[in-house]
Amino acid sequence: MGVFDVFSRNKEEKLEKGLSKTRDNFFSRLSKVIVGKSKVDSGVLDDLEEVLISSDVGVNTTVKIIERIEERVARDKYVNTGELNQILKEEIIGLLVENEKSSFTEVGLENKIKPCVIMVVGVNGVGKTTTIGKLAYKFKTAGKQVVLGAADTFRAAAVDQLAIWSERAGVPLVKKEMGTDPASVTYETLDYAVKNNSDVVIIDTAGRLHNKVSLMNELAKIKRVMKKVIPEAPHEILLILDGSTGQNGFEQAKQFTQVTEVNALAITKLDGTAKGGVVLGISDQFNVPVKYIGVGETIDDLQIFDRVAFVEKLFQKQQ
Repeated sequence: MGVFDVFSRNKEEKLEKGLSKTRDNFFSRLSKVIVGKSKVDSGVLDDLEEVLISSDVGVNTTVKIIERIEERVARDKYVNTGELNQILKEEIIGLLVENEKSSFTEVGLENKIKPCVIMVVGVNGVGKTTTIGKLAYKFKTAGKQVVLGAADTFRAAAVDQLAIWSERAGVPLVKKEMGTDPASVTYETLDYAVKNNSDVVIIDTAGRLHNKVSLMNELAKIKRVMKKVIPEAPHEILLILDGSTGQNGFEQAKQFTQVTEVNALAITKLDGTAKGGVVLGISDQFNVPVKYIGVGETIDDLQIFDRVAFVEKLFQKQQ
């Protein structure tokens, strides 16, 4: 069984349920745009633009979508409002597929890197620890030997929470006293992984952004220490964003990509928010691919992000 196979269990059902609040909010607004209108004209498009922006799709991505629909209306001469849902869905999918970055692999697992080291970053409260636990569970279920490293040593709660998740996932955790140098914990975790022939190492890091210089120095030190044990590490730097914060997620992504070389994103808490449109904007605009989405609270509610499936489920209610 591959890792991607594990992520696909009950995928469609969980995705549909997880996007219900975003879907209901989006279509309640969209229905007001077309009420009493027979065709898609400039007025409808102006209102649609407002709906997309207010649904946290983002200004730049919204402008692209509106321009594509304008071109289609001009080409087809007459487009009635009954077709708007289908056209909107097709154009969003087309935009995301065209802009899709080179597809990722199962980092370090397909190309036999062992152990594969994943460093996880993100501000406090975005679901970082929970996502680490769910990832550990997925890899463990796929038959991989996983070890976690509690390098967020500035909050006792962070270490305690990670300990709980390590038990749930059934994987070992390397931890030290609060206030310990995070790089020291990282070194011991990688050393443990090498000695125990582990497949995957997941390192938690502190989530502070108020002092970017300190954060940058800390993350740089952690990476230097990693390379003393495994020269190619980290193989992946995964940034966790909270989908319920909407446009604030864009700002967090900008901040973290400035201080470290993020190469994958995970967007959490989509099941508890009507702001899931932010996934579309982030997927379109960032040079870092959205790799995972969280659509529920249980250990099995983390999914590989599929752009087409995401948009299909977002529009499913109206079909």
